[in-house]
Amino acid sequence: MTKNKHQRPIRHATERVLNALLLGGAVAGLSYRLGGQGRVRVARHAVALAPDKRLARPLRIGFASDFHAGPTTDGRLFDDLLARLAQERPDVLLLGGDYVSFDAGNIAALGDFLRRARAPLGTYAVLGNHDVWNGRVPIEAALRDAGVTVLVNRSVALPAPFGQVSVCGIDDPWTGEPSARATFEGAGDVRIYLMHSPDGLWRLDRQHFDVGLAGHTHGGQIALQNGAPLFRPSGPVSRDYCYGRFDIPGNGPLLVSRGVGCAGIPLRLNADPELLVCTLS
Repeated sequence: MTKNKHQRPIRHATERVLNALLLGGAVAGLSYRLGGQGRVRVARHAVALAPDKRLARPLRIGFASDFHAGPTTDGRLFDDLLARLAQERPDVLLLGGDYVSFDAGNIAALGDFLRRARAPLGTYAVLGNHDVWNGRVPIEAALRDAGVTVLVNRSVALPAPFGQVSVCGIDDPWTGEPSARATFEGAGDVRIYLMHSPDGLWRLDRQHFDVGLAGHTHGGQIALQNGAPLFRPSGPVSRDYCYGRFDIPGNGPLLVSRGVGCAGIPLRLNADPELLVCTLS
């Protein structure tokens, strides 16, 4: 059974100390003004399907992850992300988890974004480790109240003309209760594998996907000028697949995003937040 936050007293105490040091978000606000949280950029990818999986037209997928609403992330980043979404106009919007830091109540800071971030074919979400640690029930409720479809080990077909395309969303690979079998059960011919972290690959058991989308890593959050992360996340796959595009044998590519917000400290360096846009054709 998944452990809850109250079974992690050291983490809980550490987060309370950080929350106090960050002055309720004032430090993050200063960091944003000085450019220390970066500005939202767009990372574009194109994925070609096999000839027997031809779509009615190209499908534009928007993917955003790792918001970390709370004292580590200035809320203006969410406004920047909304502006990028308005420019890019994806057909479908996918959200990759870690909506909060420190407290489930911080999901309120994402309320305006969740209500306004709309795509013609819908918005679909999975949860991340921070969401599980801080209380998944109120976070799932807030997502659903905003019109977001939450996927926990299940798939859903997109509306016409993309009925053969399924979004397959797995629970967080380590803190949740992931089941790849349930995630892909009944999925269509074209499968988008939506996971919080690249370690969702570790949970596969012969299931196939055409494109995988993950966050969690933040691209290191602090990186060298060439983008090489100074810190890599734990996890058998996340360490190696920290940012970018990776060819997965027997499957489509895995696209790993830097995400949007900040975890731990309100600073990004050479790892700007991003909206990932993938055109599937």
